[in-house]
Amino acid sequence: MRLRALALALSLAVAGPVAAQGLMSDMHGDVNDVQKKLVDLANAIPESAYGWRPAPGVRSVGEVFLHVAADNYLIPIMMGMPAPAASGINAADMKTVGTFEGRKLTKAQIVAELEASFGHLHRAMNLTTDANLTEKIKFFGQDWTRQKAMVLTVTHIHEHLGQAIAYARSNNVVPPWSK
Repeated sequence: MRLRALALALSLAVAGPVAAQGLMSDMHGDVNDVQKKLVDLANAIPESAYGWRPAPGVRSVGEVFLHVAADNYLIPIMMGMPAPAASGINAADMKTVGTFEGRKLTKAQIVAELEASFGHLHRAMNLTTDANLTEKIKFFGQDWTRQKAMVLTVTHIHEHLGQAIAYARSNNVVPPWSK
């Protein structure tokens, strides 16, 4: 117990108090971590497994990665940043998200979309600062705070990271960071 308290005190002395780091700094850091894991996992899964799905009617491996990319374009629209025109995603027409996710792409194209979408997400996250976290925005027609939207964004990508890990392991792929 003493060692744990000492380790915590040392980590705080090095990193400073959590509040001084800022929530949005933590959010960007967390998104960076999930981004790296999702991209590394997308690269580790063989292209032959990208069509695998655990059951009929459930997203395939490739569709999970495209879903993350689609929402990395869709969610920022609510934050005030339009999706890139090339994505075709429009929050006023949710069918555009399905069209984006349903494209037949190669593994390399899917990984490129995933990477590009995270760049877009980070630029959109920059519109939310520690100073404006309580500002109200319209989020799927509801009044939300920017903070609530950020929490949803981070939990969403974590949810699909877990899904992608399960899919990978079902296809005998060990996540690169677990080796």
